[in-house]
Amino acid sequence: MAAYSLRPTSGGVVRKSGLGSGLFNFAQSPVRLIEKDKIGVRFSDVAGCEEAKLEIIEFVNFLRNPSKYEALGAKIPRGAILKGPPGTGKTLLAKATAGEANVPFLSVSGSEFLEMFVGVGPKRVRDMFASARDKAPCILFIDEIDAIGGKRSGTAFGHQERENTLNQLLVEMDGFTTQENVVVLAATNRIDILDPALLRPGRFDRQIYVSLPDIKGRASIFKIHLKPIKLADDTQLVARRMAARTPGFSGADIASVCNEAALIAAREDAHNVNLTHFDKAIDRVIAGLEKKSQVLQPEEKKTVAYHEAGHAVVGWFLEHCNPLLKVSIIPRGKALGYAQYQPRDIYLHTKDQMLDEMCLALGGRASEEVFFGKVGSGAVDDLQRVTRSAYSQIVQLGFSSKVGLLSFDLPQQGEMVLSKPYSEHTAQIIDEEVRQIVQSAYERTLALLTEKKQLVEKLALRLLDREQL
Repeated sequence: MAAYSLRPTSGGVVRKSGLGSGLFNFAQSPVRLIEKDKIGVRFSDVAGCEEAKLEIIEFVNFLRNPSKYEALGAKIPRGAILKGPPGTGKTLLAKATAGEANVPFLSVSGSEFLEMFVGVGPKRVRDMFASARDKAPCILFIDEIDAIGGKRSGTAFGHQERENTLNQLLVEMDGFTTQENVVVLAATNRIDILDPALLRPGRFDRQIYVSLPDIKGRASIFKIHLKPIKLADDTQLVARRMAARTPGFSGADIASVCNEAALIAAREDAHNVNLTHFDKAIDRVIAGLEKKSQVLQPEEKKTVAYHEAGHAVVGWFLEHCNPLLKVSIIPRGKALGYAQYQPRDIYLHTKDQMLDEMCLALGGRASEEVFFGKVGSGAVDDLQRVTRSAYSQIVQLGFSSKVGLLSFDLPQQGEMVLSKPYSEHTAQIIDEEVRQIVQSAYERTLALLTEKKQLVEKLALRLLDREQL
């Protein structure tokens, strides 16, 4: 019989090592272990997700004092799924939970279970849970769990190895008891594709939403990432101003902005990092690197200026559009120009709001038609956004009287669609309704810009002179 031993290294990989090597070790679980005295992350290091911290604190209290719960007959949930957009700090929050509870942190990515050889995935799952039991009390964290936890196909043509791996994960979760003092946390930004069996009571009981931070949360995140940076201005001032300039940014985006600002200051041989460096860093993160070598022809530059001016004027006069923060015709990344807006914290969107946003997106193309009588290829991103919005209104939100109060899932970007959940006749009606709603929004935008033609021209000329406003 093989003798197994646990070989942990701080921040390294935990493997079950036996007599074999090479191919025999191939199936071992690549669990990364951070000992409790090496974690170095606490809740105070995680900002912008206060509600999520309040929800997850119960796991910390259980790991600190399990006897308190056992004496009352309470059973702590075996696991929780941290869900939310990419870059919002789900992994950092899980690590901070282990840091607060003062227990080891074991982590693995869902994609690391899947290999071309049959049986590797289930064995890695078994090894992973065995490692967690050996290190109890601890937190086991599975990142990107949707890689193995997606809905099973129910057909003979499904991904058999992935489904076997998922089945083994379900078995291991059922085999856990609360007395083992192991909390399983997982993270995903695609909770909608997870198999329902994963989410039933007794497995991942809790779903904790880690959202994009609001302006207050962004300021708190900035304060954390500004600590090591040598600033020219007061930290509170920088954090407050940058939070207002970064709507929709995740924690990862904010970390990138702070680092990019320091890099820009270093390139300029500056003694400290000022607000101008941060403004440049935000532009870099939003639209890419400024292309100083890309010189637009005068006619192209004029077209871009009128295009962006069209967006700005439409956004100014329509009631439900977000306030404009900045407009630029400096080429960056793939964009020849861009406009940045300040999204408002709105959780319920009306049909009027969505129609105004469609008109805003169409403002650039409509401006080109009003002033030049022709349109270019620069509006492709705008048209894609308008198309997605129109299909969402018709297919998901029930905003069409012809389709009725029906709601169907839209495929995710890049997702292969083999069949639709509605008939060809319904699909034809949907396409007709989408074309009608887009055309109506475009005609409304043309009428507005024709009426405000002088304002568009003034703004475009100012843009041509100053390049950004």
